Amino acid sequence: MCASGRPITLLLCCLFISATSSPVSVYTPAPPLPLQISPPSPSARILPSPPSSPLSVSEVGCPLTLTPSSLVVRFGDPVTANCSLSRAGFTGVGWVVSLAAPEFTFGCFLVWRVERMTEWSMEPVCYAMSDQGGQCQRNLPLTVYKPPENVSISFVNHTGPMSEGQQFTLQCEVQKVAPVGNLRVTFYRGQTALGLTQSSINTDEKPVSEVFTLNITSTKEDDGVQFWCEAKLELGADGPQPPPVVGSEKLTAAVLFGPQLMCPTKLRVREGESLSCEARGNPSPSVTWVRDGEVVALPTNSSREHAGNYTVTAKSVLGQTRFTVEVEVLPGKGTTNSYNGHFLLAVLLIWTINWS
Repeated sequence: MCASGRPITLLLCCLFISATSSPVSVYTPAPPLPLQISPPSPSARILPSPPSSPLSVSEVGCPLTLTPSSLVVRFGDPVTANCSLSRAGFTGVGWVVSLAAPEFTFGCFLVWRVERMTEWSMEPVCYAMSDQGGQCQRNLPLTVYKPPENVSISFVNHTGPMSEGQQFTLQCEVQKVAPVGNLRVTFYRGQTALGLTQSSINTDEKPVSEVFTLNITSTKEDDGVQFWCEAKLELGADGPQPPPVVGSEKLTAAVLFGPQLMCPTKLRVREGESLSCEARGNPSPSVTWVRDGEVVALPTNSSREHAGNYTVTAKSVLGQTRFTVEVEVLPGKGTTNSYNGHFLLAVLLIWTINWS
């Protein structure tokens, strides 16, 4: 019985040993994996809210870069600006502008593009959302400009000639310019600037018209002079170079003044030359030459007999002036000016030879 029972006992022991030496497969639930967020499909994307409160990240720590850092654009022209993110820890980049709906990307940069600028006042904002909560933003300074449609100059409440010594007001009107706060206006007499450059205190950003004035006291030297004004838009280094400039038409002044004689006390002429003295005035004066109490006609071909003292009178409705001239007739032909020129040329030649 033991003999017959022994094999059975041995078989049971082998089965027990085999079972304990092989591992037992036990199901153990795996630890939960960290939460993974898949990018939402375009149809179900939920964009972060654009900034609506003060910055929660300091300006120094805000990793946003605007290129360019400021913009100056002509009204109606295209606009492009890039906003890029330079550091991890922020969820994408977005733009908030008044011309379109807010834009956002989960990437590291976003380009704002407008085909045609049609707003006069706007402040584009680029923002980024922090992974720790909060946000940072950078504003893009934007200036929209328009050169003047027209610039004109005139006298205020005056037409016709001016009288010598009277004060008059020049007026420069600049039409439809923006922003007028960047406008600089200069008055000119010929090519000489008059007074200081003028500017406007108007802060309108839309096109406006502005009038600038300058008081002047007329002199006889202003007769026939051209006055004009120039309007320039100073838009800084980011603006167009050179700055937009529009000039007015030229305004020719007429100043009334009495007769003037431009004559030396001793007039030297050569034989064969004519006698003359310059007379100025507005209106132009009449000129008479008197010798020995008689009015004489000026010779066009002088001779020795024309030498002597003359009284020259210039007269107009604004008065008259007299001048005594001693006329000396030199021998020979040619002009005294050419004689003096030859003399100076000889002196210059001698000086050159001595120094060479």
